Amino acid sequence: MIRATMFALVLTGLLTVSLQAQVGRTEGMLDPNLATEAELAAVPGLSAVVVKDLMAKRPFLSATALDAALAAGGLSKEQRAEAYRKIWVHLNLNSASKEEILLVPGVGNRMLHEFEEYRPYKALAVFQREMGKYVDAAEVSRLSGYVFVPIDPNTATDEEIRTIPGVGNRMLREFKEYRPYRSMEQF
Repeated sequence: MIRATMFALVLTGLLTVSLQAQVGRTEGMLDPNLATEAELAAVPGLSAVVVKDLMAKRPFLSATALDAALAAGGLSKEQRAEAYRKIWVHLNLNSASKEEILLVPGVGNRMLHEFEEYRPYKALAVFQREMGKYVDAAEVSRLSGYVFVPIDPNTATDEEIRTIPGVGNRMLREFKEYRPYRSMEQF
């Protein structure tokens, strides 16, 4: 059920025919679109009222939409930054705005420049290699948990498609069977 819900939300948030894939490891971090009420209630700074409001406003299609909802719930900038260590909406490395990138805890103007400098990213490994020039491996891994690199369902390799959370061989066959996709509706 969770796998199907996650896949549906990934597809719901798409505005063009590209898929969220090559997602960094998000150990201990929740997707606010999939988290249960109890899971959200365990996030530091989220009151029962804020949690109910978040549940009602789903889906969050961007980190800035989540930020606006938390700000409307009365969380300060510092409280939101702390919450983002536990809940997050992944950023598309190729299109995330400066505002979105700066919401990632610990990212300032220097790292913002590094995020943007290597666009367009073709793979998450490129991001990891480039960030590794400036921070240690643990920090690269942490930063990778906040981002994704999109793939094109019409040209993606089997390996790229398998990087989408929850996709196995059966779903891979489904992706490839109906190519080429001309619209999100067709997909």
